[in-house]
Amino acid sequence: MQTNLLYILFTCFFVFLGSTVTVAQEIDSITKVNIPAEREAIFPLSDSLTPKLITQVDTVKTDTIKPKSDSFLTANIVATAKDYMRYDRKNGQAYLYNEAKIVYGDLIIEAGLIILNNKNNEIYAYGIKDSTGTYTQSPVFTQGESVVKPDSIRFNTVSKKALIHNSRTKQGEFNVLGERTKRENDSVYFIKNVKFTTSKDIDNPEYYFYARKIKLVPEKKIVTGLVNMYIADVPTPLGLPFGYFPLTSERASGFIIPSFGDNQNRGYFLQNGGYYFNINDYVDLAVLGDYYTNGSYGFRLESSYALRYRFNGNVSFRYEKLLNSERGFPDFSESSIYNLRWSHTQDPKSNPASRFQASVNLGSSKYYQETINQTNTGNFLNNSLSSSVSYSKTFDGKPQVNLSIAATQNQNTNTQEVNMTLPTVQASMARIFPFEPKNGTKKGVFQNINFQYNVKGENRIRTTDSLLFKPQMFKDMQSGIQHTIPINTNFKLFNYFSVSAGTSFQENWVFKTIERSYNDNLQRAVTDTVNGFDAYRTYNFSSSIGTTIYGLFNFKKEGKIQAIRHVVRPSISYSINPAFDEFYDTYLIPETSGLPEEVVEYSRFEGGLFGAPGNNYSSNIGFSLTNDFEAKIRSKDTTITEPIKRKLLSNLSFSTSYNLAADSLHFQPVTVRGVLPIIENKLDINFNGALDPYALNSNNQRINTYNINNGGSLFRLTRANLSFGYSLSNKDFEKDEKDKNKDNPDNETFRNGGRPDDLFGRSTNLDGRLYDEDEEEEIVENETQRYRYAIPWQIRFAYTATYNNLRRENEISSHSLMFSGDVELSPRWTVGASSGYDLKNPGFTFTQLRFQRDLESWRLSFNWTPFGNRESWYFFIGIKANVLSDIKYDKNRERDRSL
Repeated sequence: MQTNLLYILFTCFFVFLGSTVTVAQEIDSITKVNIPAEREAIFPLSDSLTPKLITQVDTVKTDTIKPKSDSFLTANIVATAKDYMRYDRKNGQAYLYNEAKIVYGDLIIEAGLIILNNKNNEIYAYGIKDSTGTYTQSPVFTQGESVVKPDSIRFNTVSKKALIHNSRTKQGEFNVLGERTKRENDSVYFIKNVKFTTSKDIDNPEYYFYARKIKLVPEKKIVTGLVNMYIADVPTPLGLPFGYFPLTSERASGFIIPSFGDNQNRGYFLQNGGYYFNINDYVDLAVLGDYYTNGSYGFRLESSYALRYRFNGNVSFRYEKLLNSERGFPDFSESSIYNLRWSHTQDPKSNPASRFQASVNLGSSKYYQETINQTNTGNFLNNSLSSSVSYSKTFDGKPQVNLSIAATQNQNTNTQEVNMTLPTVQASMARIFPFEPKNGTKKGVFQNINFQYNVKGENRIRTTDSLLFKPQMFKDMQSGIQHTIPINTNFKLFNYFSVSAGTSFQENWVFKTIERSYNDNLQRAVTDTVNGFDAYRTYNFSSSIGTTIYGLFNFKKEGKIQAIRHVVRPSISYSINPAFDEFYDTYLIPETSGLPEEVVEYSRFEGGLFGAPGNNYSSNIGFSLTNDFEAKIRSKDTTITEPIKRKLLSNLSFSTSYNLAADSLHFQPVTVRGVLPIIENKLDINFNGALDPYALNSNNQRINTYNINNGGSLFRLTRANLSFGYSLSNKDFEKDEKDKNKDNPDNETFRNGGRPDDLFGRSTNLDGRLYDEDEEEEIVENETQRYRYAIPWQIRFAYTATYNNLRRENEISSHSLMFSGDVELSPRWTVGASSGYDLKNPGFTFTQLRFQRDLESWRLSFNWTPFGNRESWYFFIGIKANVLSDIKYDKNRERDRSL
């Protein structure tokens, strides 16, 4: 169990950053003189508190006494009070009573009673007692941005020294309570018996750090005496005899002290230690490292940058050298993993005509499975990494031209296969209507004729992560340029049918082709790569006609269902794709081993960037039918006279095609898909499937015989899928309440390509915290009470089932249920779980149990994976405030890496 004793004590001193302090003295008893304060008193710069300075009414004459040479006040003073302002000429004191206020330069003092002493050149401020004897209107001492709330104040205007008793002030995230503070001058303060904490209740904090003596030089340094940490007013054995800390009111570079502990696989470790570089106001850099006693190590570079109204982003590079067990042991292994992430966002207002953005996540495929410096369960369950860096620009004109340059990467962490485009350049010209009228709308076939021009150039790389950015990666790179000119038109037929027709011409340029031949010596076909420019051209034609039909079925108005509307969208399409045989060659395989002679046809463009042109002529007729069903339902609320619309079935579609040019198997399987609404805006069931009209032979191959003629049904169900997601919480059962809980995409799992919710476990950041540090937490007024009736809870479900019968498998290929939920047992206790059950291969999927406790200024959590190959647990308790975020205790049992 790691304790971080020295680190906790050193960190506690940062509470004094930028703090200012004041002092106080006991309250004198003042006899109240009921003289009304008719207007504020103005104390000019040129004199002390002589009688002429208290100008209460216009009838008071000006004193002829000359002012002293040494002025009591070095700046104009403005004084106000609610009840009275009285000047005692004999003692040289002025009294301000009830809601008194003194403004003296940048100094403001507010209190129930303020005394200005001309003889001692001092200002006193106290609270007053009300009719019940309660001490009220305690002084408030404000100087610049510093606000102190002590019990009493004593301030000398000549020496600039001050004494303040029981001062309460907030410095950054800290609340500071000093028993006695002495101000020597503008730059030196001495404080005695100081408590500082991030607790909101400074008078009764759940924890605090106690220092006996402190010397403070604002914005320069702090020198302290003995410091102890107290929890619930109980002193802990954690202490330091003295400390020295530099101060600054701005961000500054400095060391990041690591946390330490032990790992069952790699021994003792120092983790997340390093140095923070505050480069300037626009960019910073943190260099962090880890070290384990068995020789494993890792480091991270993290940088954030921002330019207001222009852009912002962050970059992170992580590398780990992992050694399992010890050298010489049979279970010893060694590996290196790395990960690069970059996120860049441009402000849309900075340049509307151009945009640059980036989202990069690449590296070793096993990084999230093997890294030892993160406990983010959602990351290692994700099987893919993706990246995209793009720039786009719009050139105004007629026609308008859009240009984009992009580099993409898709990486499968299971197969370790990487597909990249470096880069893809695309340019497109806006649609041109050559026959459009100068005025009015376009009508008819000719006026709606339009064409475009698109060009795309691409470098495509297919490799593995072990060869990433190595010379071998670029040897197999495919390059090419594609030109496309689509020509389209659309028009209305008989006012009810929408007709569209078009053709497309495409020319592809490539810089590598192949030549295939049969090698007699090797007794097999060989393929040679031919470098050089080559091109091929293709074209096609397509057309479609469709309409929309509305059907309305009315029922009795007294019934619950008043009407049902059926919307049907039928469409028929036709397309022609010619055969481009001129781009195909042949080679001969001679008769060998009793096999007959064979002529093999191939295209020199096979395996290229854009593939080979088709050599099979096709003439297809497509059929599509989409249905929507809605109902008008009488509301249960009698005050609502209009019926409520409800969806009964959405996007129920059937589609297939018939190939006129095929010699057999003309029909394609009928595709069925749709959405079944169960609970409005809560639960929708998505389903899809395929129906094949043809039968199978004894070898489970499709034959040119309809299934119904083969003794079967009209269609064979070859594939089906059913899925839905559902979330439920206690707020769904509360009237006039809306669930405000939404998925937060700004978390570690979502940025790495996973889910933004906690269906696969709660997301964590790099130092192992199970909470979002930037999340605003609600403070419950009666946090010590228990819930009586309404216990807050929420649960999520995700269900999916897939049926496969393409070759008479007749099996459920996948069938699973995922669920995640949280229950708030009390305002500060929350338990949760994320798990799933595989119904195909019975057993629980990855399971995580969570226990969380809000300790006001502290946070406690326990995260447990009870079984599986990632069986582990993680315990954490630490201070919430960012300034003391490293004062924590955490312990984890890592999964057994030998499994």
